[in-house]
Parts: sequence; structure tokens; C-alpha cells
Amino acid sequence: MLLGLQNVILEMVARGRPLDETARRICLEAEALSANCFCTILTVDESGRLNSLAGPSVPQAYCDAITGLEIGPSVGCCGAAAYRRSPVAATDIATDPLWDDYRHLALPIGLLACWSSPIFGTAGEVIGTFAFYYSERRGPNAIETGIVETCVNLCAIALERHAVEARNHRLAYFDALTQLPNRASFDLASLEAEAVGSFGLLLVGVDRLKLVNDTLGHAGGDELLREVGRRIQACAPDGRAYRLGGDEFAILVPGPDPAERMQWVADAVADAMQAPITCWDRSVPTTVTVGGAAVGADNVTPQSLRQSADFALHHAKEKFRGGFVRFSAGLGAAMTRSYHAVRKVRDALDAGRVHARYQPVVRLDTADVVGVEALCWIMSPEGVRIDSEDFQLALADGDTASRLTERMLTMIAPDVRSWLDEGIPFQHVGVNVTTGDFQAGDLDERLASIFERHGVPLKHVILEVTEMVYMGESDLMVAEAIKALRARGLLVALDDFGTGYASLTHLLTFPVDVIKIDRSFVAALFPGAPSAAIVGGLIEIAEKLGMTVVAEGVETEQQAQQLRALGCRLGQGYYYARPGDLEAVTRILRERAQKPDGAPKLSAKSAA
Repeated sequence: MLLGLQNVILEMVARGRPLDETARRICLEAEALSANCFCTILTVDESGRLNSLAGPSVPQAYCDAITGLEIGPSVGCCGAAAYRRSPVAATDIATDPLWDDYRHLALPIGLLACWSSPIFGTAGEVIGTFAFYYSERRGPNAIETGIVETCVNLCAIALERHAVEARNHRLAYFDALTQLPNRASFDLASLEAEAVGSFGLLLVGVDRLKLVNDTLGHAGGDELLREVGRRIQACAPDGRAYRLGGDEFAILVPGPDPAERMQWVADAVADAMQAPITCWDRSVPTTVTVGGAAVGADNVTPQSLRQSADFALHHAKEKFRGGFVRFSAGLGAAMTRSYHAVRKVRDALDAGRVHARYQPVVRLDTADVVGVEALCWIMSPEGVRIDSEDFQLALADGDTASRLTERMLTMIAPDVRSWLDEGIPFQHVGVNVTTGDFQAGDLDERLASIFERHGVPLKHVILEVTEMVYMGESDLMVAEAIKALRARGLLVALDDFGTGYASLTHLLTFPVDVIKIDRSFVAALFPGAPSAAIVGGLIEIAEKLGMTVVAEGVETEQQAQQLRALGCRLGQGYYYARPGDLEAVTRILRERAQKPDGAPKLSAKSAA
């Protein structure tokens, strides 16, 4: 009979039947083999508390009453057996001191005696108890001893199998770092939400995570992610928060009007991040950026929901860092264009269709060349240069921008070396960089390594940075990286000056050696024009701050004369030379490069 019981239960375990069903079957089979007895199976959790798993012949109220009790030397037979790690019998519950606090639960329902045995896991820990209750005052007989021995072993097998399955399930469907449901859980939940109908999706990106990793180490970044995940989960409807990976979380928003609820949840998440997060005893101000989309709104379907929310998040990171953007149809079209622009540039990188062109920077009084600006030309498979709009859209992608800069540096450095080897009195080459280059975190090392490999001192390099780079979320990181580069001898130019915001503030707070006045001001130059007053004022300010001014986009003699009259000494534009390849620019440098003792020269400010 015991062999039959064993075969039945082992088959249930092998077939993966639910644990509660298997435990119930063990109890019923054991009760059928012994007269006037009632079986229960309890589990012991990690905190040492009892939880009812099965007791088919015992009233549910009794099972509920003992659930949650902490094991101990006098906590009935089951609590004592788990605590003592050995079988415990009470032949008379009415008088046994183990039952002083619990006999009022057992006696009214006819439970007069009890015998409980601990169930051990493979590591030797107590994971549960198996108990016989009797409707008469007695202890176990020889037959029941064999039954209990068999049932305890079967319970151990079933509980261990369930624990393994639970661990595997947790590994498969939960994030190990934050303990939130992971991407696999999110995919399943999304399918379930589709079946219900109306729902929305918020994607949450953690701002400045890379900066935290760089300054506090990845352990500090992990601590930040754990706390961010906890706060997001607290704001999520019905706890439907997920970690998709890296710095990205997701929140499913169910309900008949998800668009309205999405705004409420996004606001709650932003509010939850107001309090700084402590990482390794450091207080870290933390913000998140949120993008969202709702099924049914702006032609969003369940199938396009994730992509639409991605578009919204990407747009929010570019334009509204730390805020919330909801998807709209126009946004989708813009993001699609961005995607295709990035694809064009990446294809050109892979196919070797990226070329360096150089435009001379000249003295406005003599037209002598003092340096060049390196420009990136990207060609289509048909040999046509891609338009500037696609180029700028692609640069918004940090990885693409970083790859482009790497390619340009590897072309520029040997060209500069060739000019130096020829003895050309060459002063500098301007190299354009973007926010993506700084976000990579190793710009100074990459730039220094490439130029040093070709024997080009960094005093010949000007880093050209736009105001928008300074205004990004990583402004502190940008300032630190530029400080490190200037310490190596490199100069810094603020490019397209006047097209961004708070330019004068940047002159005070960030290290700048050269100001390049945007071509839009130069194009509007004529005597008495407002542009002339602005340019003249900027030149005067730069001179007092010890900075050099270069006017961009000089296309006519009239513009050159006006700039000279305003005190500007350097410029570049089609009036002097169009961008050319290495051969063409080398000819210009041979003919018109400024002699060593000429003036003006570009030099670093006396103070960093």
C-alpha cells in the first residue's frame, strides 16, 4: 500500500502537478491507510513562520488560525517539531503544555491528540511539517510510523521540486537586481492586457545613470536602480511595474481611459524621485524621463504600442529631459525620420563612405591661413552627400555620433602629421564633437591616444563644441572632460555662438578659448544693422575675457570689411576657400599658411 502511495505521488511530482494538489493527495492517501486520523502539511518560510499547505479533513478555520504562527518550543506539536528538528507527539492535547495557547483551536473540532514530524530540505533546513491528528487520545502505532516516514519523504521531494521551479520561475520572470518583473513578464502581461482591451504604457528612463556609475562605481549605480525600481513600483497601478533592462523601466496602465491615468502616474513617478537617493553614503539627486502611449489614441494599436512609447521616450530625452511626453502621430513621423537618418549614417560608416574635408581659417587682413576646420562629409551609395538635416538627426544618437568622431579622428591625425612633416607653419585643426562623444566617457583618452599615435601635439587641436552640448544633462561631465583635455594642451572653441541659449553665461562658467560667431550674424552684417551691434559687442567682450573670435560664413568682401571694422581678426567662409580634400587644402596651406611670426595666433587663456 505504501508503494502504491509512493508511485501515485511521484507521478504527480514528475508531471508537474501543482504543489497544493500534490500535498492534498498525500494527506488523503495517508488518511485512507489509517483509521480515525486527519493529516495536515505545513510549510516553514524563511522567517520561521508556519503556513498551511494542505489539510483536507480539517476545518479551514483551523488551518487559517495556525498560519503565520512563529515556530517555537511550545507552539503546538508542529511548531515545536519544526523548532526542535525532531518528531513531537501530544497524546492528550487537553493536558499537554505544548498546547496551552492553542488547545482552544483543536478541542472544539474533535482533535484530541497530535503527532508531527519535521520535513527537511536537501541543505538540512526544516522546510515543513507533516502531522497526524487523532480523534482519540493516543500516540502513533507501528503502521502509522511507516506511513509518516513515507509521507515525510514524499513531502520533501514535492517541496524541493516546487522550490526549484519557483527559483527557476523567478530567474526567468524577475529581475535579479530590483526584484521587479522583467522583460519576459512584461511581454506576457502585455499580451494579457491586449486581450482585455484599453490600456496604456509608460517607459521610464533613469537620467544620469552613467554619471553615477562613473563616479560611484557600478555598485553605486545598482543601488540607485534598486531604489528607483522600488519607487516606481509604489506608483504603478496594481503594482504593474517592470524593469526592461539597463536604465529602462515600464509601467502598464489599465483602465477605460488610460491616457488620463498615464499623466497621473507619470506625475506620481516624478514626485517620487524628488527626495535624493542615498548610494554608498552619498546623496544622489535623481530624475527620470518618461514617454508614454495609449491604445486607441493617435492611432496607436496594441502591436504598435511599444514602438510608440519608445518614440515618446526618445523625444522626451532629447527635448524634455526629466519630463513626460505622450506619443502623437506627428512625433512618430519625426522619430521614423530620425531612425532612417541614423541608419544612413551607420551604413556609410560600415561601407567607408565617411570623408574628412577641411575649410581654412584665415586672417581677415591678409587672408593668410592660420588653421583649418575639419568637416565630416557622408556620401550615399550613389555618391551624393547626405543633407545636413539627416546628418544632424543622426548625431542625436550618441553611439552614432561617437563612431563618427572616432572615424574622423583617425583620418584627421595623419593629415595633420603630413602638414607638420612638410614644414608647413600649421597652427591648428578644429575638430567637432557632440554630446554623444562626452557621454561615452572616454573622449579625452581617445582623442589624446589617436593624435599621440601620429605624433601630433594636442596644441594643434581645437575642440569645437556647440552651446547645446554644454546645456545637456551631462554639463558637469562635459566641463570635467574639457578641463582634462585642456590640461593636455588642447584648445576649446564654442561653435555656432549665438544660436543656443545663455551664451554669455557659458563664457563665464565653462573653459573656452575661441568663440566662433555663427554665420547667421555674419550674413546680416551691413553698416547700422542690429547684427553689427551684436557682433561688435561680442568681439569686445571676448577680447576683455582673453578669447579669440572667429567669424563663420564669410562670403563677401563687404562682410569681411565690416568684420575688420568691428575688430574681428579671423574668419572662414566661401569668400576665402570652400571645404576641400587633403590634396586641395595642402596646396592652399603651402601657398597661404601664415608665417611663424605672423599674428594673430590662437592660444589658451591664462586661466582654465
